[in-house]
Amino acid sequence: MSTAILTGQPVPGSSIEGDLRSLGFDVRVAADAADAERLVAEAPCEQRVALVDARFVGHVHALRLGLTDPRFPLAAVPGAVTAQPDGRVTLTRALARENSAGGGTAVAVDSLPDRIVTALADDGAEVYRPELGSLVAAVPADPQARNEARQAVADVDDEAVRLKSAVKSRDGFFTTHFISPYSRYLARWCARRGLTPNQVTTASLITALIAAACAATGTRGGFVAAGVLLIASFVLDCTDGQLARYSLQYSTLGAWLDATFDRAKEYAYYAGLALGAARGGDDVWALALGAMILQTCRHVVDFSFNEANHDATANTSPTAALSDKLDSVGWTVWVRRMIVLPIGERWAMIAVLTAATTPRITFYALLIGCAFAATYTTAGRVLRSLTRKAQRTDRAAQALADLADNGPLAGLLTRVARAPLGAPFLVALAGTVVLAVALFSDVTWAPVAGAVVYAIAAAQALYRPLKGALDWLVPPLFRAAEYGTVLILAAAADVNGALPAAFGLVAAVAYHHYDTVYRIRGNAGAPPAWLVRAIGGHEGRTLLVTVLAALLTASQFTVALTVLAVAVALLVLVESIRFWVSAGAPAVHDEGEPA
Repeated sequence: MSTAILTGQPVPGSSIEGDLRSLGFDVRVAADAADAERLVAEAPCEQRVALVDARFVGHVHALRLGLTDPRFPLAAVPGAVTAQPDGRVTLTRALARENSAGGGTAVAVDSLPDRIVTALADDGAEVYRPELGSLVAAVPADPQARNEARQAVADVDDEAVRLKSAVKSRDGFFTTHFISPYSRYLARWCARRGLTPNQVTTASLITALIAAACAATGTRGGFVAAGVLLIASFVLDCTDGQLARYSLQYSTLGAWLDATFDRAKEYAYYAGLALGAARGGDDVWALALGAMILQTCRHVVDFSFNEANHDATANTSPTAALSDKLDSVGWTVWVRRMIVLPIGERWAMIAVLTAATTPRITFYALLIGCAFAATYTTAGRVLRSLTRKAQRTDRAAQALADLADNGPLAGLLTRVARAPLGAPFLVALAGTVVLAVALFSDVTWAPVAGAVVYAIAAAQALYRPLKGALDWLVPPLFRAAEYGTVLILAAAADVNGALPAAFGLVAAVAYHHYDTVYRIRGNAGAPPAWLVRAIGGHEGRTLLVTVLAALLTASQFTVALTVLAVAVALLVLVESIRFWVSAGAPAVHDEGEPA
């Protein structure tokens, strides 16, 4: 249990003690600032502690936001400050300095917690202050101010604000208007029954896997059930985040599960559709794999652009100004959010088309929609990059290098190179084009030669820091080249099982790339070097697949792809799970989902 220490003179009729206990705090009362310091020291070191002015007037949810959010070591609202175990030393030091400066005699005159927050700020400590909006949090100085504050509390429905804030402020049209109006109440229902966001996330995954199994039956009834269950899975997917925000049950593991399960659900559903189509005599595995590749590459474009520019200086451009102007019009906001086909619109489209049409039509629509969305977003970001005068940081360059996923072969080629051949983006583009031309030739060993050139280009592209205007496109190019190679060679094998095996391999490698993204977001850097070496890097895997395709028969190549998919999946999953459940996992905040 956490400990809350009330400071200052108690106020008759105040509900502060009951409010704090309702939030899970063991309440202690300090006679003065010196007594508060003693009580803080006596609280178990593994517990959260809070200092709260006894005269505090405000909503319970304001206290909840300020004192119970697990994501921040130090947090405060007017009249209250809290520290988690890793912020206790900083809080204790500020409290001791306040007492030594003679603040202990002034508890009845002003607010000790507010003075401590000022002292923490003077120390350079980062204190999280939640946005309260219409919620009240105040320490009235006299009876009239207290009455006014109490009236302000009565005028605002605490629970309505809490429900509204559980919904992300920026979301897609379908999610905002067709899911969130009722999923927030489902989130509250879950909270009141003690369910956790991770349990809801798991339920969403199970529901999506059942939907995929229904689609795999290949029957009309199965397709209808699959569409309904996919929507149900998305409702639960929205609910888990709303539950986390409603009850402030954030966790590193939860953020990771939410991010990775979204991809697992969608790609498992693609596989289910492909299996269902095969039962009806229609082979759409190439379309399913193409949809997964396109969607993953879209996400890599998002991730790379954001990592390249989130800390850039002079981060402005005429294109960005035009975008802001369009957003100010009103209706264009929703149009622009819909045409990028975010997860809500995408899953709704897949669900409806699954129930009403065939898997082939569903994949055609998905590919066309995602291709348009990818073209729209990538073109806009290219224009922004070309028109802004931004200086990218070393951190951004390192993040892009980590996202590139160069392996030991590229590392060796980099060490033997004498000088860079050109701009990183142009070198990567040239290598990708050469590989693409080689893959579509009729010469057996041409793809191998193309892969060798591609490996050299991969090494050269990272010869110097990725700080050019378009260097953020290097990781997406590498993803498209590697995944596309697997798709093209598996399709060329033209035997049963080749494309499903390729689907499994690309899914395993894509998981590794998503895992890299979320580590970088948490400032934990790339996966360990041994893992990158063990799975070969993108250029090593590309070269290996081309060599296998040239050396083996079509059926042998299928077996080789399957073995490679299993090996990569085992390595990346074991290391990823080990990392994300460890104490060293980064505190990834509630950033929402990519499109």
